[in-house]
Amino acid sequence: MEDFVSFGSRDYLITLGVLVFARGMDFLSTWFATPTLALEANPLAKRLGWKWGILLNVALCLALAPWPMAALVVVTTSMLVAARNFKSAWLMRALGETDYSLLVGEAMLRAGWRTYLVSLLGEAGLVGLLGAAVALTSTWPSPPLAVGFGMIAYAVAVVFYSVLILWRSRRG
Repeated sequence: MEDFVSFGSRDYLITLGVLVFARGMDFLSTWFATPTLALEANPLAKRLGWKWGILLNVALCLALAPWPMAALVVVTTSMLVAARNFKSAWLMRALGETDYSLLVGEAMLRAGWRTYLVSLLGEAGLVGLLGAAVALTSTWPSPPLAVGFGMIAYAVAVVFYSVLILWRSRRG
């Protein structure tokens, strides 16, 4: 895998297509789960909204397409985030965004924040450790290395945004 590819080349177009697909899946899964963005964990994405978020992501895809390694990190992270969104989307849709938020908040209170954190760190930690193992056994530059970094980025993002939501809920 090359460090950079030429604009408009076959590899550029493939990388751009994969990026657009992955970012599109993240957007689709988010829209499916929370059409009003009421449950969006990323405050920047929430503030940007759909229109500005799409424009930012188009720019991101165009900027990363010449750099396949970075693009594959973003692709891996985006696909894992989309999978996580789709996993709970059915319940969000069934209950509605407000009732889902209340249900999760009540369940977190019943379980306790320590139990929630153990579960969160268990999920994210296992994905992150697998990503680290993949990255550590890979060479530069290679797709497995980028996928490993993407898994680590996903794990960090899940912990960061989940703790941010927990912190906000305990503060407010």
